[in-house]
Amino acid sequence: MEREGSGLSEGCLVAIDDLQNHVDSFGEEEKKELRADVESFLEFWPPHCQQFGMQFISHIFGVVWRGERGGSAEISCNGFTLSDQRGLQAVGVGIFPNLCQANHDCWPNCTVVFNNGKIELRALSKISPGDELTVSYVDFLNLSEERRKQLKKQYYFDCTCEHCKKQLKDDLMLAVKAGESKPSADTVKEVIQLSKDTLEKINKARMEGNYHEVVKLCRDCLKKQEPVLGDTNIYLLRILSIASEVLSYLQMFEEAADYAKRMVDGYLKIYHPNNAQLGMAVMRAGVTHWHAGLIEAGHGLICKAYAILLITHGPSHPITKDLEANIIVQDSLGNWAELISFTETDNS
Repeated sequence: MEREGSGLSEGCLVAIDDLQNHVDSFGEEEKKELRADVESFLEFWPPHCQQFGMQFISHIFGVVWRGERGGSAEISCNGFTLSDQRGLQAVGVGIFPNLCQANHDCWPNCTVVFNNGKIELRALSKISPGDELTVSYVDFLNLSEERRKQLKKQYYFDCTCEHCKKQLKDDLMLAVKAGESKPSADTVKEVIQLSKDTLEKINKARMEGNYHEVVKLCRDCLKKQEPVLGDTNIYLLRILSIASEVLSYLQMFEEAADYAKRMVDGYLKIYHPNNAQLGMAVMRAGVTHWHAGLIEAGHGLICKAYAILLITHGPSHPITKDLEANIIVQDSLGNWAELISFTETDNS
């Protein structure tokens, strides 16, 4: 293969054309779709700008491409999500060759965050000299078998991390109610299948914009789940997450706050304590509590989220700055409330 773009820019440890592509692992249909995407790309690329040939462009597509989703190519193999300035909305995918060298671990010691136009690799805990820097390619909130299947399908490797090999946390994610009224295996299987079916119905209702139907589906499912599934069961947590999000959208904040608190309590037992997704979930739960008028509980959740995101996102990230400003305001309001209460008591 001709090395058309192999020059390294300053600070770049590896050229993008040195990254591994996975074309050899593609099926015939995937290869056909890849060729079609490359040809479509070249059609829209002005000929006078085409400094690279078909072979090199095919390699680049092979590095990042993984099949069709919803009629368009999905960039995922070596891509990192780019967010808006505040870090709340995904706006695209970027390729950063240096960071592509970081291997996966389901319980990593680093995380990647997009901050003020730059991509950052941040440590989640103390790292000893000589330790490999790892990041997670997938959400941890899945059973080890499901994560391994996703990694094999999307990234073409078998995960051998400790959490997958020992199936750590799987017991929590499949927890059922304990005690004298412990449900039978058949009952658990029935509720799990009901949960899966309900999640499919919820996805359809959300796509149609029928949010009241989503709430009804969640409520009905929770009535079936609560006597059977444990508080950390992933199927219960998924329904709680959706219910909280949609109820907040419908401005039914009190009920949303209850579900959000239960969801966060489960997440805290499963996720790495310095997980970015955990921090964002806790932050959203705190905001929901504020809207519900549960100021003290909301403030506590926001402080907890700030402690997590200070590590995962850093002090200069817009989200962290917003949280810090909100905490200062809430603390000031709390101090004024205490002063007023003290003054009123003293005057009486």
